[in-house]
Amino acid sequence: MQGLFLWGLFTFDAMYKFAIVGCGRIAARHAEQIAAVGKLVAVCDVVIEKANSFAEKFGANVYTSLDELLEMEKDVSIICVCTPNGLHAEHSIKSLQNGRHVLCEKPLCLTSSAAWSMMDTAHFFRRKLFIVKQNRYNEPVVFVKKLLEENKLGQILSFQINCFWNRPQQYYTGDWRGTKELDGGLLYTQFSHFIDLLYWFLGDIETVAAHAKNNGLREHFSIEDTGAVLLQMKNGALGTINYTVNSFEKNSEGSFAIFGEKGSVKIGGQYLNTIEWFHTEDKISYPEQEAGKPNDYGFYTGSMSNHHRVYEDLIKALENQKNNLPEIREAVKTVEMIEKIYKCSVD
Repeated sequence: MQGLFLWGLFTFDAMYKFAIVGCGRIAARHAEQIAAVGKLVAVCDVVIEKANSFAEKFGANVYTSLDELLEMEKDVSIICVCTPNGLHAEHSIKSLQNGRHVLCEKPLCLTSSAAWSMMDTAHFFRRKLFIVKQNRYNEPVVFVKKLLEENKLGQILSFQINCFWNRPQQYYTGDWRGTKELDGGLLYTQFSHFIDLLYWFLGDIETVAAHAKNNGLREHFSIEDTGAVLLQMKNGALGTINYTVNSFEKNSEGSFAIFGEKGSVKIGGQYLNTIEWFHTEDKISYPEQEAGKPNDYGFYTGSMSNHHRVYEDLIKALENQKNNLPEIREAVKTVEMIEKIYKCSVD
C-alpha cells in the first residue's frame, strides 16, 4: 500500500495503526498479530504498571484513559478492545463515536441492549465493528459448517455440547473474573464460542430450560461454576449444553455433537480441535489434519490460538475484500441467546 487515504474525519498513512485498550492476558496475542499487519502505536490500561510493562515490550505509547488516547493518537485507525467483558460496550462505542474502527474481544458485551447500541453506533458513525471468534477457523469446525451448508447430514434431529474446563482459584483472585458486573458468567467468558457456533451451525433458539449453580468452591466468585441447558431450536433440533469449570486440574473436553437423518459428527478434543467420530450416508471422509493448539497462559489454557487468521481477515475487511469474519449481527445474536439462557436458569 502506498500514499495516503481518508477515513471519515481522519487521514491515515498506508500502514494500519492500532491501539489496544486493556493490557491483560489476551492483549499480548493481539500485539503479536498486529506486528504482522501494521503498527501498535498505543496501549491503555487503568493499572499503570500493566500499561507500562506492555508498552515497553511492544514499543507503544502509554495511556491510563481511553479518552486521552483518542484525543492524542489521531492516526490510530483501529482500537482493539481487550478490557473486561462488562466494559466492552462502553469502550467500543466511545471509540466508534471518535471515528475509529473496533476489533472487540469476545464476548461482544453482556446485554442485548448494549449489543444493539454497539451495532447501531458503528452504522451511524460509518465505522466498522468486528468481533473475535477464532474458533470458527478450527479445521474441524470449518469442515462441519460445510457439511451443514451442503445438507450432507440431512435434517438435524439433535445435538450435544459439552464444555468441561478447569479454572483454578488463581484465575479469579484479585481480578474482574468471576464478578457479575464485569465477567457476566461462564457462557460469556469461557463458552461464548460454543454459543456462537450453535447459532452458526443450527440457527436460533425456540425454547430453553436451564439450571445453573455456584458450588461455593472459589473465593471472589459470584457467578455459576456449573450449568445444564435444554434447548429446542427453531429448526426443530433438540439439544443440551452441559458446562463447568470444575474439571479436576485441567480442561477435559470441549465438544459439539450433531445427529442428523443422514449422518452424525462430533467435533471434540479439549477445544473443538479434532473430529472424534463422523459417519454419513454417502460415506464422506474427513481429511486428517494436525490438531491446532490453544492459547496457553501458564496455569490454564484457553480457546484455540487462531488470532493470526482473525487479523488476516481484519485487513481484508478493512479493504472491503471477501473475508470470513463473523457478521456483527451474529455476535449480537450470540449475546441474545446467552441472555435468554441465563434468564431461564434456575439456581
